[in-house]
Amino acid sequence: MRIKYIALLLLSAILISCSNTISTTKKAYKITQTAPLKKGWNFNTKEWLLKKDTLTGNGGPMHWGVIESKKQLPKNYEIDFKVNMTKESLFEVMLNIDKENYIRTYLYQIDQNIVIGKGVYNKNSDEYGKRGGPTLFKKPMKLENNKWYLVKIRVSNNQLYFAVDNVIFLECSLEKSNLSQKGKLGFLTNGEVKITDLTIKSI
Repeated sequence: MRIKYIALLLLSAILISCSNTISTTKKAYKITQTAPLKKGWNFNTKEWLLKKDTLTGNGGPMHWGVIESKKQLPKNYEIDFKVNMTKESLFEVMLNIDKENYIRTYLYQIDQNIVIGKGVYNKNSDEYGKRGGPTLFKKPMKLENNKWYLVKIRVSNNQLYFAVDNVIFLECSLEKSNLSQKGKLGFLTNGEVKITDLTIKSI
């Protein structure tokens, strides 16, 4: 009986480690210095750095700094983190990255809005039209540099919920808005951004 129990535990551990999703129903993913960043993410080491559980990204107006998970997001998931745009105006969470297409959920200081949009990102080009995309939904919010914001994103039954500081939020149907329904996770900045307390879990 004891041998069967141990074998079951080992099998569960193997299945979790070999899972092609960034989190499982049994284990939430947290970004920490104990887990090497390169193991789970694709990025330029000159643009993204993990130090003391804080992920710092650097980009510019002409070349956005992007980091992308190697594993898929679950079908239904929840993402929580704190973010601080220390320089420039744009921070974006790239959801359900599928080839070059993804969902844009972002904070934009120039327009003073939080936004849901339809995105395209070509890794090999910074040309206009090969990154970013149209706005689908937006809501006004005062956004500043050097201020921490609490972000919560939830995708459940093809419904997307995007909230900042538990006060300003947007919601939409992925299907009705013709948005990507599966894919990977990424973060994008046109300046400097700091991310901490990142948790990704299946729901």
